[in-house]
Parts: sequence; structure tokens; C-alpha cells
Amino acid sequence: MAVPQQVDLQNCADEPIHIPGHIQPHGAMLFFSAAGLLEGWSANIAAITAEPALGQPYGALDLPPAVAELIQECLETMEDGETAPMVAAVAVGGREYDCVLHAHMDRVLVEFEARDVSTDEVAQFAVKAHASIDRVRRQRTVDGLLETAVRQVREFTGFDRVMAYVFRSDDSGDVVAEARRDDLVPYRGQRYPAGDIPPQARRLYVLNTLRMIADVSYHAVPLLGAPDTAPLDMSFAVLRSVSPIHVEYLQNMGVGASMSVSIVVGGRLWGLIACHHMGPKRVPYSVRMAADVLAQVIAATVQSLESRAEAQLVEHAAKVRTSLVESLLLEEDPLEALVQHGDGLLESTHAQALVVAQYGRVVCRGIDQALGEAVVASLPAEAHNMLVRACAKEWPDDLRPRLGKWAGLLALPFDPPSGGWCVLLRTEQIEHVAWGGKPDKIQAGRLGERLTPRGSFEAWHETVRGCSHPWEDGILTHARMMLGELARVSNARRAQTEATRAQLLAMLGHDLRDPLNSINMAGMVLERTDGGAGTGAGTGATSKGMLGKRIQSSSNRMQRMIGQVLDMSRIDRGMALGVELQPVDLAALVEELVDEARLAYPTIVYDVRTIGPSFVLADGGRLGQVISNLLSNARHHGEPNQPIAIRVMPADGHAVLEIANAGAPIPAEAESTLFNPFKRGSLHNPRNRTGMGLGLYIAQQIVREHDGELAYRHEDGDGSGQVIFAVRLPLAPCRTAVPAQS
Repeated sequence: MAVPQQVDLQNCADEPIHIPGHIQPHGAMLFFSAAGLLEGWSANIAAITAEPALGQPYGALDLPPAVAELIQECLETMEDGETAPMVAAVAVGGREYDCVLHAHMDRVLVEFEARDVSTDEVAQFAVKAHASIDRVRRQRTVDGLLETAVRQVREFTGFDRVMAYVFRSDDSGDVVAEARRDDLVPYRGQRYPAGDIPPQARRLYVLNTLRMIADVSYHAVPLLGAPDTAPLDMSFAVLRSVSPIHVEYLQNMGVGASMSVSIVVGGRLWGLIACHHMGPKRVPYSVRMAADVLAQVIAATVQSLESRAEAQLVEHAAKVRTSLVESLLLEEDPLEALVQHGDGLLESTHAQALVVAQYGRVVCRGIDQALGEAVVASLPAEAHNMLVRACAKEWPDDLRPRLGKWAGLLALPFDPPSGGWCVLLRTEQIEHVAWGGKPDKIQAGRLGERLTPRGSFEAWHETVRGCSHPWEDGILTHARMMLGELARVSNARRAQTEATRAQLLAMLGHDLRDPLNSINMAGMVLERTDGGAGTGAGTGATSKGMLGKRIQSSSNRMQRMIGQVLDMSRIDRGMALGVELQPVDLAALVEELVDEARLAYPTIVYDVRTIGPSFVLADGGRLGQVISNLLSNARHHGEPNQPIAIRVMPADGHAVLEIANAGAPIPAEAESTLFNPFKRGSLHNPRNRTGMGLGLYIAQQIVREHDGELAYRHEDGDGSGQVIFAVRLPLAPCRTAVPAQS
């Protein structure tokens, strides 16, 4: 039950303040087991009863009858080892006491608190307190509540100073209202750091909403009991001795007595009514209870006001979400729908800027386009959870210098596969804070070389920058709901797109291929049609032959495009393209395909060099598809009138095929998406108007299914250098060639 010998700021956060082992000296204490047997008492108990004995029944003690009755009632009504406080006014040895009993953790605590005023005077205080509570109850704003509360508490308690604190999200507290003696320095408008109330003290403020220190300079009275008795938990005791650190804190402020009343809203310490007196002061228990009731009235009113404001926010946010979802379901472009509802999104989240992005496109509102794009680029890829930032220090290092006035971010990844983001931004809130003394605890105190509470409480001014107003809990809840709605709409769109694509692919694979085959056959017939004898007939036959070739070329190109789209669909669905592996001479296959290319494009020079046969296990048709694609890319993207170099060679157990064309390096931003389907650089390319950007995507998958690699590199040389695509395939252990089907 003993308190630590030395407590300072290095260990005060771990100090067990609920089991101090001491009480304040303006009262005495007895505590009993759940069976009513005496377990211990305060060292000054002689003022209340003759010297007790451990294990003595409460009925054997010389206690006032009213106290014995309360003990019996407490024991009989105890549930789970707990009871609410019970009070009786008693007189012992010519002195009046408020006897306060409660049960906690299967123990009954009986406290005798000396009272300096008569019962009649206490009744007058109660009448005055009732009137004060009524005045507070009539207030309709938080400011009005607290202003009235501090005036009324000071009036019916007589403290020199009464302050109302409101705590922020970081647990620092602002003095927002104050009633004081005229000669005292005002503290209103000052902020006190979160460290002034350690976590365990904050917990006690929530559990036991009223605490009184009658004389800051008191000498604590120890509790006595059996050596092996568990420490007495005094969380709800009125005489509990407080931490020596807190006593020193009050002494540094010049306070002689204090009382604090907690304002608890929704289970959190919302605020505090702190009462200071410059000398010792006792406030009767019933008057303190009136102050506690007043604080409960404040808490109920604050909760009502906050609930009303939250209900309005919820209603407005629900309207914004509903309207936004309706637009998203009808609008083809999700970004346009989000921008159209920008006013509602900004208003419902108290944000000042909006950035929306999808498929690499970024739309900004209220923020510079370049900065908006940088913000989106800083967001994590494939994120699924909401991202929240309140201060500039939480942003990536390379982006901080560009933020300017922006500090807060609320980012919703509504469609991760497409890089869909809805980003809301808040500007920084520049605050000029008047701290109640410099919030720096590292200073030597008058009690020796140890860390102590600060000794000065003069206002210390600081300008705080780099943080926005914190995102409120209600707005974060609204944002999570909106993210869910947006994700559902995106998933519905994706499902609809997949269904449409499946339908289209079925049409491509069945409904279009048959007519294309017929058209191709018709082209072949036209090409072979004999136009008859004579010049006119010969000219007609030639025209028909050219028309037939053009029809065949166009239909073959459409067949290839359909094949690419079907291949892409299989890859996207996680299906293999399907390869039948047999030994294939890669060098021979390359020679065969280059010969075909020379016939089709006689003006292009193909420089082929092979080093002997290079047998690989491959599907000749699929591997031919890769080679044809790389040759086509070199033809379409290489510099005009420059040869295309093809090399086949063995290297480290692999067959390596390299196809190179003269050209500048591929830009870094394009290189990162080189093997993606439907690349922007491939669509509407004037040198390859029919390209869809699927060739390399499919080629890479084919090579992977052969346990190989397809890579790009650029080598400097004459002119702009060479663009090189290299295919590496494992050499086959068997050297029996199978004719390649190209």
C-alpha cells in the first residue's frame, strides 16, 4: 500500500495513482471485506473509533448507528463487488462528518470527511446550487453553457478561480471560460499540453468525475493493514491522496486547494471544470455533488448538440452519396460525375480542394493541375483502404516542398485496378497558441535534481504551422460509407463491362470468323479468276486479282486482330494460351519467317545472322506469332531506310533471339507500360494505324509459357542507336527437329 519513495516525470506516467496507500488528512477511512470483516484503516482512525483489530466485524466497532446501517445496506446490495456511493451526515467526538460509503472490487470503503459548516448551511448551498443548475440547463450553445457554468460554480462553491477546459483530439486542453478573483492573472485562452494529465489520471477523471484536494500542502496519512493485504483500489474514494507530481504542479501555480469536475461525453473526457483556491478550502460533499450534477447537465447538453450537428451532417452526407451514386450509374465517365458533385463533396467533408483520377487521367478542382497530379502519383498503388493525412510531415519527403498551403488529405481508392482515386484536401490551419507556460518538462525542480513540472505558467506563445484541422470522426465515417458506395458502383460497372466483353468476344470468335472465312475464300476466287483473252479481258483479270489480294489481306488482318483480342481475353481471365511443346529449330523458324517478310516487304533490308541450329522445346505456331510480332514492330517503329538486324545464338544454356531496329530509346514513361495491353502509344499510331497495343502483351505471355523471357533494351551507336527486343528460351535436350508450323 506504500507510495513509491520518489516519483518524477520520468516515471509519473507509470505511477499507480489509484492505489496510493495514503489518504488526505481531513478525514479518516475504514475498509472491510465483502463479509463485513475489517481489513484495514487509516493511521488517524482514532478520531472516529477506538483502536480496531484486523478481522473485526463492522458491528463490533464503535461506529455511529447510521454508519453501521449503511455498511449493512452496502453489503446486502453489492453486485459484482460494486455499489454506488451512499452518504450520511454524522457527528463523532463533537465534530460533524460526511460519511461516504461505496463498494469496489469486493471491498467496502467507509470514509469520514470532516465538514466545517453546519447541516443548515449545507442546505442553503444546495438551494443555491439547484438554481445554478437551472440556469445552466437553459443554455443552448456550448459557449453559453461553459460561461454560465464557471460563474455559477464559483458562486456556490466560493473558489477564487473556476475554469472550463475543452480537450482537443491530441488531448491538449484549452481554457475557454473563466470566472476569477479580480486580482488573479487570467488563464482564459491558454492551452495546456496533453502531458499535464498523464494517461492513468485521464482514466480516473472518466471513472470518478469529481476530485477534491482540500489543502495542497497536506501530509498524507498512510493506510494500515495486514502486510500481505492487496493494495486498496481507491479509484472512487473521496479522500484518495494524489500524486506528488500533481501536488508540485499545483504548488508551482500558487494554488492552495483545488477541485475538478469531469465533463464526460460518450465515454471520453470532453472537458473539465477546474476550481482553484489560493489557500486551503473544504467544500462539503453535497455541494460537490451539486457541481457534479451540473457537469452532467453540461455533458448531456453537449452530447445533444453534437448529436444534432452529427445528424445534420449525416443527412447532408447521405444526400450527397445518393445523388453521386445515381449520377455514376448513368454517367459514362465516373470522373465527370465526381466533378459535377464537387460542391457537395467539399461541403460534406469540410474540404477545400478535390482531385479525382482514373486510368492515368487527373481532374483537379481548387488546386493546381500539376500539384494535383503529383498528389495522385504519391498515393500507394493498388490501395484498398482510405488514406488520411492531417499534417505536412505525414506526406512523402519529395512532395512536401511543393505542398504550399495544403496539409490535410482524405483519399478514397474507389477503383484500385484502374487507379481510381477521389482525393479531398484541406489547407493548413495556422494557429497562434498561448500555452500555459512553455510546454517543456525537462527542467530541474526545487526538490532536487529530478525532472519536475514546469515552474512558470505565464503565457508562452507559439505559432503552429503545417497541419490542417483534423478530420472529424463523423466525416471519416461518411467517407468510409462513400468509399463503399463508390466501390460497389465500380464493381457493378466492371461486371457489366465483363459481361459485354464476353458477349463481344463470343461474337468475334463465332459470328465474325465464319463470314471472314467466306470473304477470304471469295478473295481467293477473285484472285484466281481468269478474265479471258484480249487486252480488255486481261486488264479485268488483273483488276480482279488485285481486288482479291486486297480482300485477302484485309480479312487476314481482321483475323489476326480477332485472334489477338481472344488471346488477351484468355490471359486476362488467368487462362493459359495453350502451347504444345516439341523440339523446334529456332534458327530455321526465324529464317522461314524472315523470307516471308522479304516477299511481303521487298523494300526492307533484313540482316539475319544465326550461329548453327538452336533447338528449343516450343509450340512452333505460337513462337512464330512472337517472331512475327517483333518483326512487325521493328518494321513499323524503326527509322526508315535502315536495316532490321536479326540474331540467333546459343548462350548459357539458352537460345537467344534478338531483333533490332534503328531508333531512339523508348521514353521511360512508355517503357514502364511496354508490355501492357492497349497502350496509348500504340493506339492511333500513324505508322501502324491498325495496331491495338496487344502484340507485346500476348508475346510476353507466350514466351512465359515457354519458360522464357522477353526483354527490351537500347544500345547507343551510330545515329540514334538501336532498339532491341530479346527472347531467351531454354535449349532443348533433344536435337530431333520437328518442322515448325508458322
